Amino acid sequence: MAIRKIERVIQGVATSDGAGVKLKRSIGSTQFARIDPFLMLDEFFSDNPDDYIAGFPSHPHRGFETVTYMLDGHMRHEDSVGNKGDLGPGDVQWMSAARGIIHSEIPQQTEGRMRGFQLWINLPATHKMKDPSYKDVPAASIPVVDLEYGGQVKVIAGSFSSGGSVTSGPVPVSPTNPVFYDVTLEDGGKFELPIAVNRGAFLYLYEGNLSVGEDGSGINKSTAVILSNGEEILLTAGEGGARFLFLAADPINEPVVQYGPFVMNTREEIDQAIQDYQSGRLTQ
Repeated sequence: MAIRKIERVIQGVATSDGAGVKLKRSIGSTQFARIDPFLMLDEFFSDNPDDYIAGFPSHPHRGFETVTYMLDGHMRHEDSVGNKGDLGPGDVQWMSAARGIIHSEIPQQTEGRMRGFQLWINLPATHKMKDPSYKDVPAASIPVVDLEYGGQVKVIAGSFSSGGSVTSGPVPVSPTNPVFYDVTLEDGGKFELPIAVNRGAFLYLYEGNLSVGEDGSGINKSTAVILSNGEEILLTAGEGGARFLFLAADPINEPVVQYGPFVMNTREEIDQAIQDYQSGRLTQ
């Protein structure tokens, strides 16, 4: 089987969002730094409350899914549909904005570490104007699979096969059938995974050292690595081990037109989203 290699490297860029939350953006740092259907990946990580305390006050979305994965800290979600959720260490919030939602994510701490990720996943045109949905995924509900070569995989979305058994994550089926793993490898540990050749896939290294493919190409931390086509993933941890996110999904292969928090297929649809938001019809 053809083992995937590094196709493109997208270094995380320091920026801020919301009311001034400092973060690193890799996927989505420019309109060309994407892999269908993934639109954006942000990593937020700080021990300084000035970097996160203002959070993400109420703001709209239309046309895609947002995923928030907490490693450390406490964040509260509220939205225009009436959903409320408290995200603590290891928790996940999976929201489909679809035709429209207004939500906020506000830290519930005034000191200590805030660390986690936010991912945006595009929706196909047939799902962009469906009703929004929301799911809280507590850390205790996320299965963990031990790896043969040392380490473990948290299966947040999709499924993972190991030792003849299949472990499925707690996130409901999504239109692009995403896979979302948080992988920890020990020193010299390996992560091997068969994958459909047409699925878009990337990884994001956030701790340690990691090499990709048979040639062992090393990558840097805070970097999104888009993988080439192929039928198998082979990743190897270096000295001290590694922690990384692995994501894959079915490509949508449709035009992407984005204006801030709205992601549609045409400029006319974006104009309609803006009008709907300004007139109070976004969530109706």
